[in-house]
Amino acid sequence: MESSSNLNPLREDISDEEPIEAPASVFAARPLRPPSTSSSEKYSPVEWTSYFDKEDDISIPGSDDVFHVYMAGTEGPVVFFLHGGGYSGLSFSLVAGKVKEKARVVAMDLRGHGKSVSENELELSLETMSNDVLAVIKELYGDSPPAIVLVGHSMGGSVAVQVAASKALPSLAGLVVVDVVEGTAIASLMHMQKILSNRMQHFPSIQKAIEYSVRGGSLRNIDSARVSIPTTLKYDDSKQCYVYRTRLAETEQYWKDWYDGLSEKFLSSPVPKLLLLAGTDRLDRTLTIGQMQGKFQMIVVKHTGHAIQEDVPEEFADLVLNFISRNRIGPHGVEIPGSWKPSQPKT
Repeated sequence: MESSSNLNPLREDISDEEPIEAPASVFAARPLRPPSTSSSEKYSPVEWTSYFDKEDDISIPGSDDVFHVYMAGTEGPVVFFLHGGGYSGLSFSLVAGKVKEKARVVAMDLRGHGKSVSENELELSLETMSNDVLAVIKELYGDSPPAIVLVGHSMGGSVAVQVAASKALPSLAGLVVVDVVEGTAIASLMHMQKILSNRMQHFPSIQKAIEYSVRGGSLRNIDSARVSIPTTLKYDDSKQCYVYRTRLAETEQYWKDWYDGLSEKFLSSPVPKLLLLAGTDRLDRTLTIGQMQGKFQMIVVKHTGHAIQEDVPEEFADLVLNFISRNRIGPHGVEIPGSWKPSQPKT
């Protein structure tokens, strides 16, 4: 879920149609800009195929739930990406394009998001979403899944931590949580309905939605927005426009549960852990103590908004790959130097 600080409008760039005035003097001269592309071209959608190798629909036995996944890479551990509320698996597109060179990648559309279809789209309880992730992993890999590094952004970070805390995934080898901290998240919930209602709700085209996300400041990378935004929308025939695919405002009953106890669950997960934050002010007391005790690695990624993986995808990919390398996570788990036999994940 987006935080309030990232929905405040930023100063919009000078439009392509704005005339450039003559300089007052030769010292104030600046070169004329080259002809720019039209707005519709600049913000036109881009296919996921530039970053992922394939997509698939994963049907869950005994239900009508079908979860959409994007996959890439052929070797190494599996980096399993879980997006935030209102985003989709394509939020990690540009990251996947780099991570797939050294690891396998799976990015899942969670319940009620993207191209996934479920019996109850609004059942976004932490337990239900965590069970969805476990069910998809089981369908993908059977009873012997490879080493998995869960990477969760915002709401998806809470889901990743819940999966880790459940101890239902024995092959879990690492946990990366992106820009979500219990104290800050719970404190911001009182503002979320207002933030959601203040967003632009209707878009005449996908291009306009992409432009709004970038110029409004919720995303700061046009290349990422052009891939990720289209699957966060759906066309409303009755209104003859595009609206948000996920009905987040109707899931308020679950919001507090996403974040209650998050810090303790994160610290107790018996695998290597990395917390990526967009600002140091987000640490709560529990995490501050845990960080001082060396229970997890923390990195503050500067000059980004809430969606770190979209704003600086190359840096984000490097951080994930460095985490995997630093903790010697191979396709079968944490590897002992000089041995192919996997060891138990280190604490």
